Amino acid sequence: QISPFLAELVRTYKFSLRHCQHSLWFPAYMTGLSTHQGHSLLSRNLWVLVVGRSPKEHRIGIPEFKYVANMHGDEAVGRELLLHLIEYLVTRDGRDPEITNLINSTRIHIMPSMNPDGFEAVVKPDCFYNEGRDNSNFYDLNRNFPDAFEFNEVPRQPETVAVMKWLNTETFVLSANLHGGALVASYPFDNGVPATGTSYSRSLTPDDDVFQYLANTYASRNPDMKRNSCRIKTGFSNGIINGYSWYPLKGGMQDYNYIWAQCFEITLELSCCKYPRKEKLPSFWKDNKDSLIEYIKQVHIGVKGRVFDQNETPLSNVTVEVQDRKHICPYRTNKFGEYYLLLLPGSYVIEVTVPGHDPHLIEVTIPPKSHNFSALKKDILLPFRGQSDHISESNPLCPRIPLYRELEGHSAATKPSLFLFLVTLFHILFK
Repeated sequence: QISPFLAELVRTYKFSLRHCQHSLWFPAYMTGLSTHQGHSLLSRNLWVLVVGRSPKEHRIGIPEFKYVANMHGDEAVGRELLLHLIEYLVTRDGRDPEITNLINSTRIHIMPSMNPDGFEAVVKPDCFYNEGRDNSNFYDLNRNFPDAFEFNEVPRQPETVAVMKWLNTETFVLSANLHGGALVASYPFDNGVPATGTSYSRSLTPDDDVFQYLANTYASRNPDMKRNSCRIKTGFSNGIINGYSWYPLKGGMQDYNYIWAQCFEITLELSCCKYPRKEKLPSFWKDNKDSLIEYIKQVHIGVKGRVFDQNETPLSNVTVEVQDRKHICPYRTNKFGEYYLLLLPGSYVIEVTVPGHDPHLIEVTIPPKSHNFSALKKDILLPFRGQSDHISESNPLCPRIPLYRELEGHSAATKPSLFLFLVTLFHILFK
């Protein structure tokens, strides 16, 4: 159980503890806030622990990062790794300069289990398939989100709705969801249309260079993932693959994050066996610890800042995009006028658009290395008086419908290569 683990963490490391509407707070360090973001179908809490100097609320200039695990209840390794990660972060704070700087500069959200009902339903653990994969309504949560390429009319499950609402409450910048059953870092898109490359057995985002970099950042530090040490050889190159190239998937969480939550998310498959024996867990932590930490750091690549009008009033809901990599659902400033754009080193033109005004262009050059756990900071002062209007959750700027349906040539998804299809068939059936 996750709740007893958090309580034991408090007792062991002598944090003070406060109960506040089902939340646990560690104010001695001002580091950890544990709260539930919703409930499973059987009313189990979906716990999230927030690690940062301001765990209870967003702080301007501090990017939001998240890890989510165990959305397939029988894939247990990610859940255990995130519990280890929580303990590692809060016990190294103030003792390890790298971890201390990371906590100083980042607000880290960790959801160890998105599908606690499924996890509890596993009776006889198996490497390949268990009863607890789906939620208690027998729905696969990684097929349950709105899809940008085709209608996904399955009933939204409580766990999915809870995560969607959570995404609306924070300005998440970077994320990963943790799975098991293979060893690979998979990046968007999981679904696609010919305009995104499906005719070539792939589906690429406008930020494909960044996604490949992010996936490689994780895989390159995990020796088993990099060389794909599973028995079933899938042809992954250096432990990474485009999701659609592996197999098409409708209603996945990583595509939803990227399109509707402005959050770059990849999927991490962390174990050949979905539910390994407990004595194997220390080796999984050893193999993944460095990757988990290094991946969090990547929330600080690129450029960040605020958009102001001529009176230095911050403007929310202003479109801030990089020319030549615009999103189907434009990325916009949050209620504080903040924007965060994950970019690799290089020169870019940022286009800022306010309704009723011509686009405002800004040139930026991202240096080869980020400075002290911070992206390049670039505030933008517009030469006119703006009007900042709040867009409510009930009236989103981009409706949750297949936004890519307007693009030409929407046809049946191209199948992956015959070789890739055959060697991954068994995994697809149960993933």
